[in-house]
Amino acid sequence: MSSAPAYNEEKGSSLGEPEYGHDPASGGIFSSDYKRHDDLKEMLDSNKDSLKLEAMKRIVAMIARGKNGSELFPAVVKNVACKNIEVKKLVYVYLVRYAEEQQDLALLSISTFQRGLKDPNQLIRASALRVLSSIRVPIIVPIMMLAIKEAASDMSPYVRKTAAHAIPKLYSLDQDQKDQLIEVIEKLLADKTTLVAGSVVMAFEEVCPERIDLIHKNYRKLCNLLIDVEEWGQVVIINMLTRYARTQFLNPNHNETLLEENADKAFYGSDEEDSKQEEVDPDVLPKPKPYVMDPDHRLLLRNTKPLLQSRNAAVVMAVAQLYFHLAPKAEVGVIAKALVRLLRSHSEVQFVVLQNVASMSIKRRGMFEPHLKSFYIRSTDPTQIKVLKLEVLTNLASETNISTILREFQTYIKSQDKDFVAATIQAIGRCATNIDEVRDTCLNGLVQLLSNRDELVVAESVVVIKKLLQMQPAQLSDIIRHMAKLIDNIMVPMARASILWLIGEYCEHVPKIAPDVLRKMASSFTSEEDIVKLQIINLAAKLYLTNSKQTKLLTQYVLNLAKYDQNYDIRDRARFIRQLIVPSEKSGLLNKHAKKLFLAQKPAPVLESSFKDRDHFQLGSLSHLLNSKASGYQELPDWPEAAPDPSVRNVEVPEWTKPSGREKRKEKVEKPFYSESEEETEPTESADSDSLGPSESGSMSESESASGGDEESNEEGKPKKKRAQKDKGNHKEESEESGQSEGEEKGKKHKAEASSSSSPPSSSESSSEDSSSESKSEDNSESDHGKKRKTKLTPPKSGALKEKEISLLDLDDFSEPSVVPTSPSPNTFSKSLNLDLQGLNLSNSALSEVSSPSMGSVKTYELLHRLTGEGLSVQYQFTRRPFSPDQAMVSIQMHFTNNSEMEIRHLHVNELKQQPGIRMHGFKKIDVLQPDGVASETMGIDFCDSTQAANFQLCSQIRQFYVSIQPPVGELMMPIFMAENSFKKEQEQLLNTSAGKLMGMNEINEKLTLAERCRSDQAIVQQVMSTANLGRVPCGQSNEYKFAGRTVSAGALVLVALVTKDRGAAQLTVNCEKMVIGTMMVKDIMEALTQ
Repeated sequence: MSSAPAYNEEKGSSLGEPEYGHDPASGGIFSSDYKRHDDLKEMLDSNKDSLKLEAMKRIVAMIARGKNGSELFPAVVKNVACKNIEVKKLVYVYLVRYAEEQQDLALLSISTFQRGLKDPNQLIRASALRVLSSIRVPIIVPIMMLAIKEAASDMSPYVRKTAAHAIPKLYSLDQDQKDQLIEVIEKLLADKTTLVAGSVVMAFEEVCPERIDLIHKNYRKLCNLLIDVEEWGQVVIINMLTRYARTQFLNPNHNETLLEENADKAFYGSDEEDSKQEEVDPDVLPKPKPYVMDPDHRLLLRNTKPLLQSRNAAVVMAVAQLYFHLAPKAEVGVIAKALVRLLRSHSEVQFVVLQNVASMSIKRRGMFEPHLKSFYIRSTDPTQIKVLKLEVLTNLASETNISTILREFQTYIKSQDKDFVAATIQAIGRCATNIDEVRDTCLNGLVQLLSNRDELVVAESVVVIKKLLQMQPAQLSDIIRHMAKLIDNIMVPMARASILWLIGEYCEHVPKIAPDVLRKMASSFTSEEDIVKLQIINLAAKLYLTNSKQTKLLTQYVLNLAKYDQNYDIRDRARFIRQLIVPSEKSGLLNKHAKKLFLAQKPAPVLESSFKDRDHFQLGSLSHLLNSKASGYQELPDWPEAAPDPSVRNVEVPEWTKPSGREKRKEKVEKPFYSESEEETEPTESADSDSLGPSESGSMSESESASGGDEESNEEGKPKKKRAQKDKGNHKEESEESGQSEGEEKGKKHKAEASSSSSPPSSSESSSEDSSSESKSEDNSESDHGKKRKTKLTPPKSGALKEKEISLLDLDDFSEPSVVPTSPSPNTFSKSLNLDLQGLNLSNSALSEVSSPSMGSVKTYELLHRLTGEGLSVQYQFTRRPFSPDQAMVSIQMHFTNNSEMEIRHLHVNELKQQPGIRMHGFKKIDVLQPDGVASETMGIDFCDSTQAANFQLCSQIRQFYVSIQPPVGELMMPIFMAENSFKKEQEQLLNTSAGKLMGMNEINEKLTLAERCRSDQAIVQQVMSTANLGRVPCGQSNEYKFAGRTVSAGALVLVALVTKDRGAAQLTVNCEKMVIGTMMVKDIMEALTQ
């Protein structure tokens, strides 16, 4: 925040002078400076936390409005040791703002800040580190370094993120700490949390951008995490990876095939280049080795492409520059549509985007040609936007669209914006220069503009005509005569100078007009601008050399006037020319060659874009915007001639570590991800190709989920064993789950593949079941698993029909993905039978989680409307029961109805690329759905404890429908039984010990007023349990309602407590290990109880 003085201080009010109390934080309407904050100081010195909290709220609000609160620093800093967490949070917010200004007072409390680094609350730990790093005193550098090292190993990703932010602050204070800071950066780069990734890459860019070796091992992880990093972090990571890729991969456009070059000619090549290419021997072209893109190069391009749809313009711009600098020519076109979308944003965003589009359109003209109309100028556009759009339109001009562009330019010339009109005339001149076919047309149009009433239009036209005439000498005489007549009317110095230069350069074509123009100019020489005077001297010299009889005296007169001019350039020019053209005894050999010097053939000027040389700066950077190297700019490296060793990016797994189920699954997925799919990728792959196929997208999502969710998956096995001992009410299911967790994790991937292909279980699956069953210690679980093994290992005796038939005795077989009733047509049956059999399950695991029947009604959601689905309508419900093939997935019942008159065949799911961590187990394929037929199937989705939508394709024999399922937060959990004492114990652990399961900002309290219909016991319980799939905890107090559950994916504990008071008032408390889920849960329950 700014450290500027307060508004009232700038007025210069003297001490003790009465003034109006414009600050609500002051005590009254009138106050004196020395009494202005007395009430706040008294409140801060109070023993009551409520008064301290109110005072801190007012102080922070005052600072947010730009008021100066620095004089309250002593009173605030005393409360840094307050036990109230809310007060402590606000104190740290204040200290972060003023610690740098009040360093001496802040140093007195440094021991308190150090204690804050050990606080159980993650926000307090992070705030203490932030305040410590804000004290810019070299003496505490060792303390800051120690604090950063400890914070880098903190359990909370928020604290680790703050440690990454503190690294550049410490580096700017003491650059001798660079080596130690690099060690911390290396450690944080290995962090697998998306919250930390962006911050640590920013610290890397500030401290050691040259240490590219630190990125090798983390390259693939950063690519996979990129989609889930916050927007600020995405921009930083993409820019860093752009520079990294330019040092590690080969140029994809270096060895282009003949086919690619011919395809790009119409877009990128000029006529001269085309003629040269035609002369090249075609046998020479195929000799270079065909380019094969590095799989890691392809990984970066593939993982950044979805970010082109980001709502943040900076992210889109970062991806666009990455594609422009790294992608093959055939794939760069994908960024055009995204950049055009940004042109609908604010004018500031448009300005930056158009600057970059102007640079891109010089080399990649073809990709913006389909969007030509998007660059047409609106009357409401600011001048700088209009000029940039003109630049882009001129760059995109070609033989095919020049007529359309010139018609647009004719309209623009009539604008009232004079600067814009001048830029338009210059654009017409550039079009005429670049396209020979329209040069005559443009020249005639510009000559017609010479009769315009607006002097600025005429002047700019003269300047452009002067340049065009050097390329079109055939029409010299007529146009020069016309322009000579305008010399008396045009007053713009540049235009007058251009006319005089043309007459002097081509004076032999107008021998009668040129001397008369010199006569007029000589009479007004003393009143002309310097640029015009110089051209008058040149005109006189050229006429003296070609027509000395008529102009000798005029030339001497002009040179004498110039000899005594105030400007020394004009005096020097006059002396130089006199010695050169007038023969005398002192003049040497140059006098003989004067005519050659003055009347030499001059090359035609080249009208080029001002953005032509900007591409050496990285697009999207401040240096590119300013066309000058800015402080801190990192040069974009050149492509290497030979590919560096790609093995440096391989992450080695130590032999002594036993990989978990998810890690094995990740290895299995990454093999085709980096070998088969990439070898098939051609360098000429189209940028606008369709989305990835089901197999490739599946491997993508699996690899991303394995890398993105490792932090939670590593801890997944241990809590399950602890919960089995702790939650005695459901010990059967928990004991079964604790022994079976490893086997299920290892076999999860194989089960999904086996069930989707309707093949019998593999040997690895049966072996994992055997090993898991042998580890059981209870008789009941052993007998249950014995039955399951018998059922699973029974081979199918007949064909596909036998596999689909199932009896009620087989309903506890969890190897099948869904429950299918017996029927002649196995997947179609009546609605009543469907509802009767929905969720029927005879296994123990399904009953042990739920302590009591759910009082909430199961809501039905529409997935596909019958009009959109061309007769097929699909609805779904969250069954609130465990999904048998995978306990970490949410069970979803799908209801299919065929409203058409034709059969629908082969209904199945085609999984698309998912967000990292999201997995899907599709329903069993429905072979035939008769007209007016109804079918129900169950599918499972692991939403990874988030409300992100799972996207997939619903496919029939002839159609594909893109659909998505987004779960309410209440459906992401399963109820658990818990005694009231256990409930209280979990909450007490949060407040009293730092070793509890719930740490940091995981308690949310809200006050609410219950609606009239929600004030009875039954109504409250029903509303809460319909909102969230929780189990009710028995309570001793009649006005207390408690509920408990665990999230389906990670098993995070969720505790909900509601205490009712008089007149419908109530207090809602939600405790959850995952802060986001807790926040959303509070919002949903409050809506259910208050509306």
